[in-house]
Amino acid sequence: MAQTRAQAAPSQEEQVDTVDEVVVVARRAGAPMWEISDGESTVILVGAIGGVPRDFEWRPEALEAATARSQRILYPQEGRASLSDVLRLIWRIRTIARLPESKTTADYLSPEMQARLEALKAGDRNPNWRTQSFVGLSFDLLEQAGYERGRSRGAPDAVRRAARTAHIAGEPVGFVRGDELVDNLITQPPQTYLPCLEASMRAAEAGPAGAAARLEAWRSLKVPEVLATPLDQALNMCWPSGDPEIAPVLRGQWADATKLALTRPGVTMGVAPLRILAESGGVLDQLEAQGLEIHGPIWREDQR
Repeated sequence: MAQTRAQAAPSQEEQVDTVDEVVVVARRAGAPMWEISDGESTVILVGAIGGVPRDFEWRPEALEAATARSQRILYPQEGRASLSDVLRLIWRIRTIARLPESKTTADYLSPEMQARLEALKAGDRNPNWRTQSFVGLSFDLLEQAGYERGRSRGAPDAVRRAARTAHIAGEPVGFVRGDELVDNLITQPPQTYLPCLEASMRAAEAGPAGAAARLEAWRSLKVPEVLATPLDQALNMCWPSGDPEIAPVLRGQWADATKLALTRPGVTMGVAPLRILAESGGVLDQLEAQGLEIHGPIWREDQR
């Protein structure tokens, strides 16, 4: 049965004995954390989100303290791209950035969806967005929704700094080959990314207020509310998280790494995308189904 003590004030005895230390720590951290133990093995899972602005205030001190307890750190996946991969991407960027020749968004979208897109792009003086690839167009809409791509100061950054200070070894939970990423973007037909585009439109329609609500829910440990925001749903639907070939690999690597960590003595911290941990059928649900006790904030509405 999942534990939800992060939502209630600890008793005096709990404060004195520091029972469920990580749960108390998580409440102060502004980043959801869960602790799972099996014999001599303990795993601390940190739910990270992307797009945390550098000026967004949250308290990483407790997260840093939890990092110091760990013997090893697992970070998000990294892409391995060779020089030939990079050159190939540069040479074929026009293929990625544009729809097939003579095609526009109206050839793929319903009239209702096209009208919504026209409204969202009404202020764009360059009409070339109508021939832009759905991947690039979706990224533009996510930025319009308030997502700060590439300027994040979230949980992985705080953990990396604390791990360097404490000289704690870390490694990516897995790798994705650069040529696979490039091939995936180039070869998928535009229709593959229609769900991403529609979700990005909903996020853009919610505007920066929706992005702010997502950040506040994350800082407040309201995990189901984070996952319910249009922006987080869009990020889950878009490349690479929503890619039909890449997404199962990303999720499988985290599930396998967590299971392996629970066989290793000591404390392992994993800094994983929040949705991979807390979504229906995600890592936390899988651990709960194994009968393991999970200490930390609730991650499903039915736990309230």
